[in-house]
Amino acid sequence: MSEIDVRLAELGLTLPEPSAPVAAYVPVVVAGGIAYVSGQIPFVDGELFKGRLGDNVSLEEGVTAAQACGVMILAQLKAALGSLDKVERIVKLGVFVNSTAAFTDQPKVANGASELMVAVFGEAGKHARSAVSAPALPLGVAVEVDAIVALRAD
Repeated sequence: MSEIDVRLAELGLTLPEPSAPVAAYVPVVVAGGIAYVSGQIPFVDGELFKGRLGDNVSLEEGVTAAQACGVMILAQLKAALGSLDKVERIVKLGVFVNSTAAFTDQPKVANGASELMVAVFGEAGKHARSAVSAPALPLGVAVEVDAIVALRAD
């Protein structure tokens, strides 16, 4: 069992099957030692988590949705790389929050994904980040997260 697999088990996390793209793109592109992970949407208890922050989704539910996006990022990376031990560092997360104009806690929502990366990768999980509001997201989801990840040299 790899080091990261052990950490995931300690955290009580089981990676799901990576979700298939919903349009004309690939989930992960590796180029020049960097993995670019397409935006991942949240599946909570096997169901797509839909809604809008500031309307019918609470801050706590938004954090859970962002964490679910982070889990799917990990699943996509593992599928593409074969092992999460190939991750050198999480460089940047882009977090998009389906929210009303009055909702301003996008950074708190984004912490769901950010804190997961630190829990899994330690110092190498600390990253730059954007956390922005969106008036709508694909399939009506509450949160979408993409990632840029530096890889270890073989």
